[in-house]
Formats: sequence, structure tokens, C-alpha cells
Amino acid sequence: MTRRAERRPEATPSPRALDDVLLDLKLSVPQQHPGLVSRAELTDTARDSGARAVGVTAPAGYGKSTLLVEWARREQRRTGWISLDPLDDDPGTLLFLLASAYERAMPEQAGLAGALRGLGTAALARGAPYVASALSQAPVPFVLLVDDLHELRTPACHDVLAVVLAAIAPGSQVVTASRHEQPHLPLLRAAGDALEITTDDLTLDSRDAARIFSAAHVDLTPEQAGAVTERTEGWPVGLRLAAMIAREGHTEDWELTGEDPFVADYLHLAVFRGLDPTVREFLRRTAILDRLHGPLCDAVLQEPGSTSLLRQLEASHAFLSPLDRRREWYRHHTLFRDFLLAELRRTEPELIEKLHLRAADWFEAHGSPGMAVEHLLATSQRHRCAQLVAGLALKTYGEGQIAVLRRWLSALGDSAIEAYPPLAVLAGRMAAVEGETTEARRWAAVADASSFDLTPADGTASLASSRAMLRALLCEDGAAQMLSDAEVAAEAEPLWSPWRGTALWLLAEAQLLVGAPDRAASSFEEATALGLAAGNTETVVLSEASLALAAMETGRWDDAATHVRLAQRTIEEHRLADYAISLLAGAAAARLALHRADLVEADRQLVRAMRCRPSSSFALPYLAARGRLHLAKVYWARGDRASTRHLLREIDDVLRHRPDLGTLVDEVAEFRALTTTATTATTGAVPHEAPLTPAELRLLPYLQTHLKIAEIADRLRISRNTVATEVSAIYRKLGVSSRSEAVQQATVLGLLGG
Repeated sequence: MTRRAERRPEATPSPRALDDVLLDLKLSVPQQHPGLVSRAELTDTARDSGARAVGVTAPAGYGKSTLLVEWARREQRRTGWISLDPLDDDPGTLLFLLASAYERAMPEQAGLAGALRGLGTAALARGAPYVASALSQAPVPFVLLVDDLHELRTPACHDVLAVVLAAIAPGSQVVTASRHEQPHLPLLRAAGDALEITTDDLTLDSRDAARIFSAAHVDLTPEQAGAVTERTEGWPVGLRLAAMIAREGHTEDWELTGEDPFVADYLHLAVFRGLDPTVREFLRRTAILDRLHGPLCDAVLQEPGSTSLLRQLEASHAFLSPLDRRREWYRHHTLFRDFLLAELRRTEPELIEKLHLRAADWFEAHGSPGMAVEHLLATSQRHRCAQLVAGLALKTYGEGQIAVLRRWLSALGDSAIEAYPPLAVLAGRMAAVEGETTEARRWAAVADASSFDLTPADGTASLASSRAMLRALLCEDGAAQMLSDAEVAAEAEPLWSPWRGTALWLLAEAQLLVGAPDRAASSFEEATALGLAAGNTETVVLSEASLALAAMETGRWDDAATHVRLAQRTIEEHRLADYAISLLAGAAAARLALHRADLVEADRQLVRAMRCRPSSSFALPYLAARGRLHLAKVYWARGDRASTRHLLREIDDVLRHRPDLGTLVDEVAEFRALTTTATTATTGAVPHEAPLTPAELRLLPYLQTHLKIAEIADRLRISRNTVATEVSAIYRKLGVSSRSEAVQQATVLGLLGG
């Protein structure tokens, strides 16, 4: 088989559609290879067992994917499919894929996946129970098949999966295939809710060997079938490779002899060496791709003809599977790809980086810069990768995909970020928004010590402007200095800059702190307009929340309601509910509901806002203090003295670290004086336990999982004793005595779930 030098021009996916195409491939059942041994008996047994979780666990080459594909093709229930890869190793991404697969099985449930995009840090607290609730209420039985679970190495992924699986209703099943032990199975197995298919179940016998050889058009005597089964130890892929060797050998008396090398290595090498050199080169060099597509392979290899060659390889059963009905996208068999990558590293190590760079070029040119980043991360071109990440930062953050940004920054490493100062500024901004004060200050120091004369790829006017915004954001040197830094940024960022809205929002916040509310209102209004135009969601949420509260102070409640609606709609659309930037908007919504005497809505908004506190630290001191102050005012009006005083203590902690917050310090003092001298308002007043602290809110989602105290401590990087103390406090405050009761009560109160 040789490559054809001439071909007709091949269509490439449009820039708009490529990421959608890649997602569709993940969610589509792969095509079934003809002639493979049926596992119908195994799948029927698993389906009839009633176990809501079925785990298929075995090393590579034992037919796990084949079993799942056959299951999907024979299944009578509604069916969803997910093929995982290393890019899915994120709890928010996993939940999105689970929801997307469920939507395909249940088209009438459309909308679930959209609510799961960009969950970030809220995956376990908000996303997992949300998906679990949806799947538990499925109108008809379904089955979700998840292939390559071993690609998920992050413990948080297995945490959210365990929560979802625990909610699967009788009659429905989730089937997962993995090379490694599946962490969610032991507890479910002990409860009788799991069934595991292992290596022993997947091993083939001589009758299966005869069927495989027959499908390859090779005659095999019973004695030969027994011999080859013994030599391969019933390893399915080994038998298939042996059949291919026999077919290519053109001999009727073919057999494996005891003089052969270890059969797995022998079969790999024999198959590969039997191919045309140009085909070997094609397979070896395209192994860097998770999915193969004709035009993409052409670009990576810098040669035409890949589409026709892919189809020829599929027809020859060379361990290549089509991923779509049009046969435009393929994937290597996992085991064969591992072998090909090893061959590439052995024979052409100097070419690997060039191949990844060509793939990155193709994905960037075809509208999938995120995939380009993934390939660049496999190269030494950290500077180019840093530039691309910086350019994607605002859009990625605006879509709520903070977890993706965090993973990219981690993969780039500190040295690459330090070498590209605009990215250090973005790392500092991210850390501040997530409440990681030490990290935010560290990156701010890096940016301040750096020089950079070029135009930043993130769209800011200059490094001087972007780091001035970061200094203003952190407000380490007080209100006056924040105003000065914000003025520098607002002056520097032109009208076309996507960051001008951020600069104006910071300017407005500083103007509030120095006692210029009218100027602040004008700046907030302009910041909102620019934020809407640039897709800068952070700016819209924060500016509209502040405008709402300002309108309330002057009795303009209709205007306040308009601002609250826009802020809340933006939060919902971009899944920002548990982030620090949503604290003030939640307080404004609660105050508006209280004004309307809608106490149920007021309490709901209070709970939503209180959930933002773990990420709202003195990294953004004016937001942390002002948001808590307005929450305290609503709690005071509701007669909840315990929550009021607790919030005031949290404000004191912010002010200890950032004492110079201008007029905000006076506002806090005035309200504190009111609480110590006035009688509590009686609007539906009831006695309350103190609210959960930010630390307790961080721990609460883990009570949904099977994790023990020591394992939770490891997840949160705190001591076992601290976890035990916080769990006891959660039980006391929620009035419960067990984990299940705590989860149930927290869900009822809105502390967990959507």
C-alpha cells in the first residue's frame, strides 16, 4: 500500500465548526469493526444485573472499547456515549460531557449541558449534584457508556463521577471502561450497585480464535487455534494481530513457534514491518494526533493524500477506527498508538516537535486555538504558547472556563510565565479572583519587576497599563494609590481595547473609595457598555451590581431592578455563581427581594451570595468587604443577628490586611454602631445559627463523596484534625448528625446543587 501523490482538493472544516466537530466525535459511538468476537453474553449479563455502575477494567488490548461499541449497537434503551482523552481531565469538563451525552440520549432534556460549561471551582459543589439530580429524574431508562476512563487522573474527576453515579435510578446504567482500577467501584460494589468485567472475563478461547482467523480469511485447525490461544494467553488484540500476520504470510501451514520472541512484542513488530515503508512513516508520524483527519494529517506530514490513505488503512483493518459515518475522522487503536509513539521516539525523536508545531499551526488556522495550545505545550516553544494563552485569556475567562486557564498556566510553568510578563499579570488576576492572595501578590511582584516593550497579546495597550490594573485590583497600598493606578490604566487603554472596560470598572471602584460616587456611577455605566461589547463578563457583573446598590441608596428601585437583572443574567449565562465577582450581585439581589417583601427570594439570594465567600478574600478587599457589608445589612433586616455578627467579623479580617479602604471603612463603622445600639428589625425574624464559614463551605461538597476524613484532608491540603473539626461544625450548624443528612439539608438550603 503506497501513498498517492495526486488527489482532489479536500474540504477542511470551517473555523466556526471545528470545535463542534471535535465535540461531536467525543459523543458519537465509533463504527464497529466487522469480524470481531461478539461479547453479547457479557453485555447481556451486565445489563440484566441491575447494577447502576458497570466497570470494564483490563489492560490495553483486551477489547474494552469493542465491548462498549457492541453494547451501544445492541442496546434498546436510550444511549449516550463519551470517548475521553487527556484534555478531559478536569471535573467541570467531565460533567459537561456527561450532561452532553445524557442530552443525546434524552433530547427532551436539552439545556442541561449548557448549564455546565465553565464550572471551574464549582464542579463538585454545584455541577455534580445538578447533573446527579437531572439523571436521577430521567423519564425513561438510559445507559451512558464512557470509554477510556483511565485518561482521568485528577482525583476531583473521580469525586464528581462518584456523586453522579450514586444518583442513577434503577433501570439505568453508567458503563465505564478503564485500563486501571476505577476508584468509584469499590463502595458501589459493596452496596450491590456495581458489576465489574475484568481481564478474566475478556480473555478469549480457541473458539474465539477460530472466529477471528476466519474473519481474516485464514484457515485454522483446532490444534492451531489452541496453540495460538495459548501463546497469546487469550489476549484479544494479540489474536487479531496473529491473524493479520497469518493472512499476510501467504502460507497454509502458518503457526507461531516456541522460538518466537515474547508474543506481544513480536506481533507488534511483525505487523508494522509488514507494511509499506511510506505507510509505516504515515502511521508513526500521525501518532501525535488524538484524532486523524485527512487535511490535518496532510498539514502535519506536509504531504497530500492522507484522506485516501486513511480509508485504505481502515479497509485493511490496520487498527484504525472511523469516528463518524462520513469517515472523515479516525483514531488509532489505543494500544497500536502507544506502539507507534514509542517507534516515533525511537526512530525520529528530532521530528516530534516539528509534528506538534504543524498540528498547532493547522488548529490555529482552522479556528481551534485551544487545540493549538495543547500541541504547543508538547513543544519547547513556550513563548509562542504563552502568547496564545494570553490572547485567549479574556474569552476563556468570559466563558467561565477558569479551570482551563489554570491548567494551561500550570502546564506552561512558572519560568515560561515569568518570561512573558503580560501572562504573569493574567496569572495574578486569576489568582486574585479565586481568592489566592499569596499567588496574586507573587505574580504582581513578577510583573512589576519585568520590562516588556512589545504590544501584549492579551489585547491590553501595554505591560505598564496591565500591571497598573493588577495593582489597582489588589489595592495593597490603599484607596488613593488604587485611584492613581486605575487612572493610569484608564488613560492608557484606547476605546478599542477589550480591557478598557476593566480599567474603567477599577477606576469606578477607586472613585467610590475616595468619596466620589457620582463620578463612580458614570465610570460604572461606561464600563458596562464596554464590557457588553467586548464580552468582558466580569466587568458587566461588577459594574451592574454597584449601579444597582447606588440606585437603591437613592430610592430608584426600578433602575436597581434593571441593573440586578443584567448582572444576574450574566452570572447565569456564564456559570459564575460561585466566584468572588458574584458576591456583590447576590447581595444586591437579596436587598431588592427584601424591599419587595419577597422573603423567600431574599433568603434564596442570601444563600447564593454566601456561597461566594470562599473565593472572596482580601485579594480583592473592597469587593470582599462591601459584599459582606450589604449581606450583613440584609441579614440584620431579617432578624438574623448571628449571621450579621459573623459577617462583620469576616469584614474585620479583611480590614486587618487592608485597612485603607477609604469611605468603606466608615460605612462599616456606621453599620456596626447601628447593630450595637438599635433593635433588630422584625421582618420575619427567627433565631439563627451562625452561617458556615468559608472554610466549611469549601469542605461541604466533599461530604457528598465516598472519601474518608483523611482523604478529604488530602484533597484540601489541611490536617485531618481540621477536617474533623469543620465536619462537626457543619453538623451542628445544619442540625444534623450524619453525612447523608448534612448533604440533604445543605441541598435543601441551597448550599449544594445548582
